[in-house]
Amino acid sequence: MNKARLEAFSDGVLAIIITIMVLELKVPEEPTYEALLKLTPIFLSYVLSFIYVGIYWNNHHHMLHSVSRVNGRILWANLHLLFWLSLVPFATDWMGENHFAKSTLTVYGIPLLMAGLAYWILQTVIIRSQGQDSVLKKAIGKDYKGLSSPPLYILGIVLSFYNEWLSLSVYAFVALMWLIPDSRIERQITASIEEKHHKENP
Repeated sequence: MNKARLEAFSDGVLAIIITIMVLELKVPEEPTYEALLKLTPIFLSYVLSFIYVGIYWNNHHHMLHSVSRVNGRILWANLHLLFWLSLVPFATDWMGENHFAKSTLTVYGIPLLMAGLAYWILQTVIIRSQGQDSVLKKAIGKDYKGLSSPPLYILGIVLSFYNEWLSLSVYAFVALMWLIPDSRIERQITASIEEKHHKENP
């Protein structure tokens, strides 16, 4: 099955998610800097979530670039990931409107945690489909960064019951940890192409 439709659909959904989030940035009713400053929590919430969605788009793009074919399991695993990401705008808006209240940070962490798990599931399904010698499997290796994210999300959720700023700091830390694009897959794809070229042209 061709992967082009999967990529196009995923890109469209992620673009809509970002669009929904930016539409929540309402223009102040008063033309004053004070009125603008009141939007700071909403803007900061938007920035954090934009970074998260951007990270998923970037890594999702690299991951699918390593895929040669897709099947039904990959399609459903991909939809599972998109479902949790589609809840990010709601959690973002609620958190920003309520100035990072503890309960909103708890709810914000849940789609982040579930999206992280869904991404791992999608990655696992792809590897099982492509084989242990696939480009993706060789690229991710032990995947320490990927495995460390869910426990950190859980930590952020737990901390939200006690201190909202510590919770927010954990969410921001995970985002910063993934901010630099994951180049492992790209390097492995390049290495595979060079290896194939070398075999064909000794």
